[in-house]
Amino acid sequence: MKLPDTLPGWLEYIERQHSKTIALGLARVQKVADALAARPDFPVILVGGTNGKGSTCALLEAILIAAGYRVGLYTSPHLIRYNERVRVDGSEVSDEALVRAFAEVEAARGDTPLTYFEYGTLAAWALFARASLDVVILEVGMGGRLDAVNVFEPDLAIVTSVALDHMDFLGDTREAIGFEKAGIYRAARPALCADPEPPKSLVDHALAIGADLRLIDRDFGFEQSAGRWNWRGRAMRLDDLPPPALKGQVQYLNASVVLAALEALQQRLPVPEQAIREALTRVRLPGRFQILGEHPQIVLDVAHNPQAALSLARNLSAASAVKESWAVLGMLADKDVEGVIRAVEPQIDHWVLCSLPGPRGLTAESLRERVLRAGVRGDIDLAGSPTDALARCRERAGVDDRIAVFGSFLTVTDVLAGTDAEGSSNG
Repeated sequence: MKLPDTLPGWLEYIERQHSKTIALGLARVQKVADALAARPDFPVILVGGTNGKGSTCALLEAILIAAGYRVGLYTSPHLIRYNERVRVDGSEVSDEALVRAFAEVEAARGDTPLTYFEYGTLAAWALFARASLDVVILEVGMGGRLDAVNVFEPDLAIVTSVALDHMDFLGDTREAIGFEKAGIYRAARPALCADPEPPKSLVDHALAIGADLRLIDRDFGFEQSAGRWNWRGRAMRLDDLPPPALKGQVQYLNASVVLAALEALQQRLPVPEQAIREALTRVRLPGRFQILGEHPQIVLDVAHNPQAALSLARNLSAASAVKESWAVLGMLADKDVEGVIRAVEPQIDHWVLCSLPGPRGLTAESLRERVLRAGVRGDIDLAGSPTDALARCRERAGVDDRIAVFGSFLTVTDVLAGTDAEGSSNG
């Protein structure tokens, strides 16, 4: 059989190589990773958590690059291009590099079936292994204990937050999910958590394996005053820091755990204070309270669970005053739709609901039933897609209004694909 020679061809190919989209477990991935025999000497940072992983990875990457290190970053999912998932020195890798990496994985796997995510994880690792990097950051896809990235041994692991999401796979309580997240911790290695109320299961697991557990408000933390903030760690302190460029109070939690991680790795990866200050003001992340201009203002946010939706609602409330607020909402059926709606509903005057593709995507009609069930009784309209919904909002919204696009990565992706996002910001 002739293998693909283009990135679109490979992406289509790897989607067909496993009967399930999600198949948690490490045995198959470990077998192929061993066959790849890629054992580079760079330190590895694993980043897991329900929300905040992307922001934490982005800030880690920005600071380490500003400090002069060659950094590899693997994240998921992507918004527009698959290449967004694999970055070297802050730039997306080329189609050609990914094609070579997928071919390496294919040659190593033999008859071992891999999911789309597992292929991508191993391909990113193969690419990083030959890129002469100083450090690699790997974002967990789902959970932690059984996620594909967990086959790689971290020098440090971060759990950003623990909330209810992916409950069909991870459990239906914070304690159950916390245990899965804590699976990325290792004995005698720094194990950080930025959740102000970490589940007992996470703490107990870290202590049971002898990890160097570092908790926010105990081992590190921050305080704010007059538009600046101070950070303290176990042995370091940074004062009068600029606020994170990424929007929202939760970004102080994410920035704090990033600084705690850098403190824990300072012997191997020393970072000057100026690199931290520079990166805090420059870091960007598409789809996280991303603003696409004004009149009316359009805000994109991938919030798709109640915790993330509550953060979005707080950001909307804290932002500059608007006359009326519009929502473009598209969601997947396996999410806590009512919980997301209830979190954001106080900030929304008009709802335009849209259909999302695929077997998990809710139709606009089905989403309306969930919206009504959540107690919304205001203005509700339906559209065939997120792009159509945004166009309908733009037709009806005034110049002093705001349009919030949220509910799923797919919702934001569709809008970004049909919108000129140049000049946008993260608030």
